[in-house]
Amino acid sequence: MKILIAPDSFKGSMTAVEAAEAMAEGVQGAFPQSTVVKMPIADGGEGTMAALVSATGGKMVEAVVEDPLGRKITASYGVLGDQKTCVVELAEASGLTLLTEAERNPLHASTYGTGELIVAALDAGYRKFIIGLGGSATNDAGIGMLQALGMKFLDTYGVELGPGTVALNGLSKIDPFGFDKRIMESRFLIASDVENPLIGPEGASTVFGPQKGATPEMVKTLDEVLTNFADIVERFTGMSLHYKKGAGAAGGAGGTFQAFFLSEMKRGIDLVLETLDFEEQLFHADLVLTGEGKTDVQTLSGKAPFGIAEAAYRHGKPVILISGTVENSDKQQLAPYFTEIHAISDDGILPEESMANAHRYVRMKTEKVIAAFLGKQGL
Repeated sequence: MKILIAPDSFKGSMTAVEAAEAMAEGVQGAFPQSTVVKMPIADGGEGTMAALVSATGGKMVEAVVEDPLGRKITASYGVLGDQKTCVVELAEASGLTLLTEAERNPLHASTYGTGELIVAALDAGYRKFIIGLGGSATNDAGIGMLQALGMKFLDTYGVELGPGTVALNGLSKIDPFGFDKRIMESRFLIASDVENPLIGPEGASTVFGPQKGATPEMVKTLDEVLTNFADIVERFTGMSLHYKKGAGAAGGAGGTFQAFFLSEMKRGIDLVLETLDFEEQLFHADLVLTGEGKTDVQTLSGKAPFGIAEAAYRHGKPVILISGTVENSDKQQLAPYFTEIHAISDDGILPEESMANAHRYVRMKTEKVIAAFLGKQGL
C-alpha cells in the first residue's frame, strides 16, 4: 500500500514538513510494510516557500533586506529543485510576524524588503518566480517593492516620496525610468486566495487593514490613498485596479503585480499542487492523508486540505483528514469532501497540550487512525 502524506502546517506548533514527518512515523507504526511518500503542502500563504523547497529538493538563499519598518534583517528566498524557479514570500521581509503588536501600523509599513529579495534573486540570475502573498503587514499596494526595483513616486513638485503608505498622500506622478528592466524578462506566478478589490467596502484597507493595526480613521485614509494610487496607475497603464479581482491581496500588492509585472494569479493551493506535480504522485497512491492545525468551514474556501481533497476526489482516492482541532459545528459541511475526519482534540487533548507536544500527538493519532482504517479494509 502506498500512502501519500500531504499536510499543511499546524500553525503555532509544526511546519508542514514536520507534520508530514510525524504522520509518516504514525503510518509506519501502524503498517510498517507500507510505502510512504511525504509531500508537505501549503496554500500560497506562509510556509509555501519551505514546502515547495523541501518537496523539490531545492535550497534557501539568504539576503539582508529591510523589514516593514526599514530595519535590516536576514530573510530568504527559495530556489526549487529545477534550479530555475525562485520562490518569494511577502511575509519573509514584509510580514506581520516581524512586528510586535505595538509596531503594527499599515500607514508606515512598507514592502521595500520584498523588492530587495526580488532584486537579489534577479542578481543571481533567476527569471521565473512564484510569489506568495499571505501574511503581509503592509497596505502600501506594493509600492515599496516597486521603489526597491527602481520605480519612483513623485509629488506635485516632482519630489520623490518616501516609503510607507502615509508618504503616498501626495502622490501625483509615477516615474518608471529606473524600473529594473529585468522584470520584463521575468515571469511571475502569484499565489493568492484573496479576490478582494483594491478599494471600497470589500477592499484591502477595509477588510484587511484592521488586522494589521489600522484604526477606523486609518482605514479611511488608507482607502483614499489607494484610490489616488489606482487613479494614477490607470492614467499611466490604462489598467483600472480599483475594483479588479485580486488587486486587494497583500494590502494591494496583488494589484501592483497585475499592473507592472508579467504575472498570472492562481489559487494558492492549485499553484502549489501544479508545481509539485502532485497529481502524478496521487495517481499511484492508495490512500491520502492531509491535515492542518485547525479545520473549520473556512478550509473549504481554498485551504490546503480542501485542495488535496478535491484532487483525491478526481482520482477516486480515499482521503483522511487529521487535524489538531475540527469544529464540530462544521463537520457536516466538511464531511462530503473527506473519507474520514479526525482531530487530536477528539481524544480529550486540550489545544495547549496538543500544541506543546504536537509531533507526539500527531504521530499517535495517525497510528490509531491508520490502524482502524486498515482494520475496516480487512488488512
